[in-house]
Amino acid sequence: MRKMGLLPKLIIAIILGIIIGSFAPAWVVTILATFNGVFGNFLGFSIPLIIIGFVAPGIGDLGEGAGKLLAITAGIAYGSTIISGVLAFLTSSLLLPTFLTPGALNINSTNPEEALLEPYFEVEMLPVFDVMTALLIAFTLGLGIAAIKGDTVKNFMREFQSIIEKLISKIIIPLLPFHILGIFANMTYAGQVATILSVFARVFAMVILLQIIVIIFQFIVGGTFAGGNPFRLLKNMIPAYVTALGTQSSAATIPVTLEQTKKNGIQDGIADFVIPLCATIHLSGSTITLVSCSMAVMMLNGMDVNFGIMFPFILMLGITMVAAPGVPGGAVIAALGLLESMLGFSSAMLSLMIALYVAQDSFGTATNVTGDGAIALIVNRISGYRLK
Repeated sequence: MRKMGLLPKLIIAIILGIIIGSFAPAWVVTILATFNGVFGNFLGFSIPLIIIGFVAPGIGDLGEGAGKLLAITAGIAYGSTIISGVLAFLTSSLLLPTFLTPGALNINSTNPEEALLEPYFEVEMLPVFDVMTALLIAFTLGLGIAAIKGDTVKNFMREFQSIIEKLISKIIIPLLPFHILGIFANMTYAGQVATILSVFARVFAMVILLQIIVIIFQFIVGGTFAGGNPFRLLKNMIPAYVTALGTQSSAATIPVTLEQTKKNGIQDGIADFVIPLCATIHLSGSTITLVSCSMAVMMLNGMDVNFGIMFPFILMLGITMVAAPGVPGGAVIAALGLLESMLGFSSAMLSLMIALYVAQDSFGTATNVTGDGAIALIVNRISGYRLK
């Protein structure tokens, strides 16, 4: 069981949650709701620390790169992420209303017949500071680390990052299946889970198709710019895509991504620089998932969804997910603060987003790493090299 991946654990948790919610008495579901309340508050307490622990060192490490080349690569990666997010918004705005009923879920309903069961007690855990303050601190520290030559703050932030990594890998991730079990048990008891399963099967199909379209678009642009056949170049990246499907980690896939990128004729020095960097800053696939799923959750809860709300969220998402934790579901963990502060997600909605995101995390990761190969094509050409 310990060696089982996070996705199988979450699938088992969802199934058990549905069974418990269907047949167990109210007091059993209420016990699970009590655990959810405590864990949800702890997650809220941890979010600002996670943001500082990962965003600040991530931005700081960018200063160790190759100056102009670093700026060009980071700019292209950020642009690709934003374009993917906007495309996800446009597609979701067009397709979601065709199979989704606004207000059908309404997790925060006050109707006694629809409301989730309340916990027996709550343990208040106030964050040290709010999400926006955490982001500002992270940006300030990260830019400062990149600008100065001293190592004291840099080393401190790296050790703090290690602490947060342990917090995520040893506490948050192992407890997530139990949290998801409780959420689905409670939603099943309230008669809401059928809506979730029927709607999000179609949302996932839309997301995966959109991710494939984005990959093809990236390689058409990259291949044309670099002077190569886009589809042959994309075919060479298939091993990286498949590897990422299995590992759910951009970082773990770097060796394969690097090897396949070099097979596409990229200069070794360019590939060695671009691929590890983009593994942490280029998250086009993850952004498509987060934008699409968050819009679906908002619509199901009867919340207003428009470009004015979503575009600032997409812009911040591209920055906040820099150096997202190198664990399955790391991107959504890093994005929780934005979902809460910018889109107004409740703790129950955040929990649902975690379950939805992790359920297809491997496809988002595969899209991320495959797109890294397209960025390498562009940077290679900008640097004055032609494909070997």
